[in-house]
Amino acid sequence: MLITASTPTAPPVTRMPRLLPFVAWLSFIAETLIIGTGGAVRLTGSGLGCPTWPTCTPESLVATPEMGIHGVIEFGNRTLTGLVGILALIVVILVWRMRRARRDLFVMALIVLGGVVAQAIVGGITVLTGLNPFIVGFHYVVSLVLVCVCAAFLVRMKEPAAPRLRVVPTWYAGLAHATTAVLAVTIAFGVLTTGAGPHSGDAAAGRNGFNAEILEHVHAWPGYTLLALTLVLVGVAWAKRLRPRTWISVLLLAEAVQIAVGLYQARNGLPEIAVGVHMVLAALTAATMTVVILRLKAPVPAEDVATSH
Repeated sequence: MLITASTPTAPPVTRMPRLLPFVAWLSFIAETLIIGTGGAVRLTGSGLGCPTWPTCTPESLVATPEMGIHGVIEFGNRTLTGLVGILALIVVILVWRMRRARRDLFVMALIVLGGVVAQAIVGGITVLTGLNPFIVGFHYVVSLVLVCVCAAFLVRMKEPAAPRLRVVPTWYAGLAHATTAVLAVTIAFGVLTTGAGPHSGDAAAGRNGFNAEILEHVHAWPGYTLLALTLVLVGVAWAKRLRPRTWISVLLLAEAVQIAVGLYQARNGLPEIAVGVHMVLAALTAATMTVVILRLKAPVPAEDVATSH
């Protein structure tokens, strides 16, 4: 009888590459910066600074001196997209050997890389459709989601690869998720409000057809609801010493600053810099909310896992 020895399966790699935290943070920062530069493109009227895609003009890959500052701003944003993509690719490469032990990190890294590629295509569609406000809004929302995924990666990267259990009361977790939904509604109405406002990215670009003044008020209602819900979450978290208490407090601060910026811009004719800050703060607020949701659970200690088996 012929007996063949089976090839032993190599144990999954669990050791974190030393470079990974640094690159992951760079990726998060770059994803946030590109929201700022994307906002600058629209707020300075540079949306068609490069009138074609993927080249800047039919004859040139890069902006030419004749295109002026608008070409520089638009091409600069496109260049940053390349940097964001490179960083996302490096993160995927760094977690590749860990993909069996840390499937969560590997999947999130792939989502970010795929999202960057998709964003480049959506950016091209945005230019080719003459800055359609709905596509511009979708472009922003996807960027915001990628910032949240990068934030989730940073949180999970610091935790062991272990089962996670909820460490807050059931009703508290439900309220936190409801607050997340209200935040999503607030951002959605903010995108619609911007799409109806004066900052179209180019004088020839159309608007979405909604009444901007009415949308400003509608956008504010879920914003104030979000603040009220967050106040409840903060009060309970500190009273009961719940795990998310620090980050839920950061969320409350971010919301307060965001409301202040929103009121300032609404009462001062929507100055470009305030609108840009409002856009970036919305992404950072959503990223903070992501961290809060993740901290509703905690990894199960290794000894507890061993005991359960």
